[in-house]
Amino acid sequence: MKRKIFLLLIALSLIASMSISCKSTPKETPKPEQAAASAAITSKTKADQARKQAKDFNSDKYFPSEWEKAEAQYKEANDAAGYSAVTDVYNDLFKKALPLYAQAKEDEIMAARGSLIATGFTDVFPQYLKNADDLALSAKDKYDAGDHYGANDAADAALNEYNTLLAGAKVYLTRQEIINRGFTQYDADNFLKADEISQAALDAFNSGNKESALASAEEAQLRYNIVLSNGWTTYAAERKEAAERERQLAVTARANIASRETFRKGDAALEIANESYEAEVYPDAALAFVDAEASFAISRKETEEKRIRAEEAIRIAEEKIEESSGAALEAEKIIEGGSR
Repeated sequence: MKRKIFLLLIALSLIASMSISCKSTPKETPKPEQAAASAAITSKTKADQARKQAKDFNSDKYFPSEWEKAEAQYKEANDAAGYSAVTDVYNDLFKKALPLYAQAKEDEIMAARGSLIATGFTDVFPQYLKNADDLALSAKDKYDAGDHYGANDAADAALNEYNTLLAGAKVYLTRQEIINRGFTQYDADNFLKADEISQAALDAFNSGNKESALASAEEAQLRYNIVLSNGWTTYAAERKEAAERERQLAVTARANIASRETFRKGDAALEIANESYEAEVYPDAALAFVDAEASFAISRKETEEKRIRAEEAIRIAEEKIEESSGAALEAEKIIEGGSR
């Protein structure tokens, strides 16, 4: 019995020893080619990141020949050293392109901002300009802090804000032009519908849904343009009728003879107006018809003034004739009296 127990203990001891031996076996050292492959993968990842950053900031557009060389070098790289070298090239291209990219983005933003201010819209709604300016300033702060992707995103947001506001400003100005010219009467239905859509655009913008705001603004602009177009068409027709009527009155008053030069100006403007009208360029036609109408009216007024001056001259002449006749008669009496 003791012998069995002893053999069992020996067996257990051997098993434990084997288990410990297996656990403490050292790991196999990676082979050199495996280490090189791992290093190459890591280096390639860094190269890809540098390449993407350089391309994202338009290095390929600012320096096309250098970019082509870098691309060729990238394709030829097949180890850690090769990828590390091309990473440095891409990083250098990025550093060279960054200020150019930033300046171009700034120029684009300032152009949009200038166009917006030129509309006069921000004089009426200054708070919208301030919000857009704050986005632009945040882009600069991020750029100065080295957060180039963050700066780019903020700059794009600012540019989008300015452009959306510019679309809204054009809608607002078109609406004001329609109202100031009294064109709402020519297409009241479209005008009211455009007003509803404009309000929807404003609500969407204030709630932060810039995409919806821009879409609504574009639809409102389309409807206002239809109102404006219909207004010009009808207005031009009215002005054409008025100019032709005024011309006939001028002819009746013989202004085409008495005030020939002014009348001819009216005819010249009328010819231009009719050409624009036939070409369906109604704004130009309407304005030219107004000029023609004014010239004909002035020629008629000039003719009337000339008639009045002529009548006054005749009256004065007749008075002088009468005075002369009276003086002659008196002299004759004196002479006759003296001869007696």
